Amino acid sequence: MPPFLFRWLAKLGVVILAVGAGFVLALSFMREKPPATPDPAALVEQIREVARLETLQVRLYKRVSFAPEPGPAGTVWGDVLNWVKQSVAAKAGRALVFADVSLGLDLSKLTVDQVRVSGARIELALPPLKANVSLRPEDTEVIDSNLDSAQTAKLFELAKDAFQREVEADAALQARARASAERQVRALLLTVGFKEVLFVPWPMSARAG
Repeated sequence: MPPFLFRWLAKLGVVILAVGAGFVLALSFMREKPPATPDPAALVEQIREVARLETLQVRLYKRVSFAPEPGPAGTVWGDVLNWVKQSVAAKAGRALVFADVSLGLDLSKLTVDQVRVSGARIELALPPLKANVSLRPEDTEVIDSNLDSAQTAKLFELAKDAFQREVEADAALQARARASAERQVRALLLTVGFKEVLFVPWPMSARAG
């Protein structure tokens, strides 16, 4: 073989080896690496922040009424006097009350015990929903009332309790709030690097073994 041809083949071999090594190196960088398992406490804090922002807000109104029972007088004549007062000028109040209600996860109950990580798979038990009611006194309309200040406060307390029970009994509203929270939490966990996100019933059962 002529010397110049030998040198040319040698250079070609070096180039081919260099290209092959570069290709292998590129593949090693391109190959997907398994996500590092995040610190559970930090992960729970991220979930709390996302879920807190995803609280469902609704505005409700309700017509409420309150008629306080006469208190015991302690004597026969006192009872008669109370009966006369209730018959002539009975205490009663009616109002149209508005409220802002926020419905979201009870994040005070979310702990690392409700998170289970296995590679790129995470199981999470989200806590139950919690409703917070804030009355809107500036929008409240008193329709008819001869209540004193303490009785009026009781009227609004009854209204707040009624709003709370109504929201907690509204299955459609509860489903909307939970679906919204799950959607945002899932998006967060996929961004962190998990490939499979499963929501399991609350509370999560103890780990086996």
